[in-house]
Amino acid sequence: MVNKVTTATVIGLNAYEVSVETDVQNGLPSFSVVGLPDAAVNEARDRVRSAVKNSGFTFPNRKIVINLAPADLKKAGTSFDLSIAVGILVEEGVLETEQLKDYAFAGELSLNGDLRGVRGVLPIVMGLKEIGVKNVIVPEANAKEAALIDGINVFGANCLADVVNHFIETPLKQFKIDINTYLSDTKENFEYDFKDVKGQQKAKRALEIAAAGGHNLLMTGSPGSGKTLMAKCFASILPPLELSEALELTKIYSICGLLSADKPLMTKRPFRAVHHTASANGIIGGGSNPMPGEITLAHRGVLFLDEMVEFPRNVLEVLRQPLEDGEIVISRAKHSIKYPAKFMLLGAMNPCPCGFKGDREKQCTCSEFMVSRYLAKLSGPLLDRIDLQIEVPRLTANELLNIDNNAEPSAEIRKRVVKARQIQAERYKNENILTNSELTSELIKKYCQIDEQSQAIFKTAIVKYQLSGRRYDRILKLARTIADLDNSRDIQQSHLMQALQYKMFDPKYSNQ
Repeated sequence: MVNKVTTATVIGLNAYEVSVETDVQNGLPSFSVVGLPDAAVNEARDRVRSAVKNSGFTFPNRKIVINLAPADLKKAGTSFDLSIAVGILVEEGVLETEQLKDYAFAGELSLNGDLRGVRGVLPIVMGLKEIGVKNVIVPEANAKEAALIDGINVFGANCLADVVNHFIETPLKQFKIDINTYLSDTKENFEYDFKDVKGQQKAKRALEIAAAGGHNLLMTGSPGSGKTLMAKCFASILPPLELSEALELTKIYSICGLLSADKPLMTKRPFRAVHHTASANGIIGGGSNPMPGEITLAHRGVLFLDEMVEFPRNVLEVLRQPLEDGEIVISRAKHSIKYPAKFMLLGAMNPCPCGFKGDREKQCTCSEFMVSRYLAKLSGPLLDRIDLQIEVPRLTANELLNIDNNAEPSAEIRKRVVKARQIQAERYKNENILTNSELTSELIKKYCQIDEQSQAIFKTAIVKYQLSGRRYDRILKLARTIADLDNSRDIQQSHLMQALQYKMFDPKYSNQ
């Protein structure tokens, strides 16, 4: 008689129910797995055989067929080991089908029967809860992560024998976690703090605006002016994650196997610093079984591109669509996978190959052709998607010596950023967005209205600087953020003027 054991597989960020059907028949001893398994699932045959024997149970010396249904759904990874082993033990009479009612299983088996943690447990448990499963048994290494989901009983096991004993003698410990204890832990130690950044008040203000509204920012300046240091300090002023953001981010990192067993919930916004040798697939994700790339790992956080013009142009151009849509679609012959990509792009670059174009102290040695070719990697459409574009000048002697010594610490800047984010969260609570940078054209008309005098100023700027429709929208969103930092209900003329100031810089025409 065929028995069925429930588990799930992850495709993209979503989990799909999988029934592990086990049939043991008389015939020559064999063990086959069908249902579109990948190599890791096929290798479960040897792991399960050894795990069952080394756990003290009898392995059937007959023909074994395992079907992973639905058969047209791609199965990948090692999380099917435990459910396959449980199905075989039911056939051997060690467990009964009735005992497994309302239970699901996920976990990798070692050869001696121990359970190892697997990727994607959080989305698996979320998916199992949605289909009505009441109990799930996972490796103890994944138990805290699984327990983040309310409404389903989570049990953690160390080995296959513990799973069997749960139904016969000694029930497993049920894991329960108060998710708010992780989110309320505000003790965040940052290696870099703005109090250690000398001068650069304009750049600091721009970074504060970017953090408050979730805007993209590009810094251009001479070597040693502090661009990279300020980028690293940027993480220290980002607001804490909301619960919905934390769970969404945790799902991504769970699928990539980047979660800690002791700290299963992502509580800090990611800061992904990418080297300029990264490939386009490394940035957007991909593979035969598509996995998230750097832009998805930076979701709700920061993607930092140092020496931005050193990146190949094709790599920079793949950022255009995710910056606009907040998601990335990876298409394959049989299916397409959609990953979220609502990240802040933070870029830093020199103004020319030698780095000293427009410098107050050193003379640039580059020809106009060299400069033009150097900056050509930054296309107009990509620059259109960067809200703040600022110059970071060389520090003066007084700034280098830190004579003033009045730099504001990150903690104070972060308070203003958090307050501005709270204003936005309240304003957009019924709009399904969290920050000003996510405003659509329709919502811009609703929340970014300006008076007639401001419209006249804006009209002059549109004509003088040939602003595109996209830049027009982004300037209004930027002005909305500046108004929020000033705790202003309406966008004032000063807010619009400041937003225009940050948009006027274009590397191609800088210092000319």
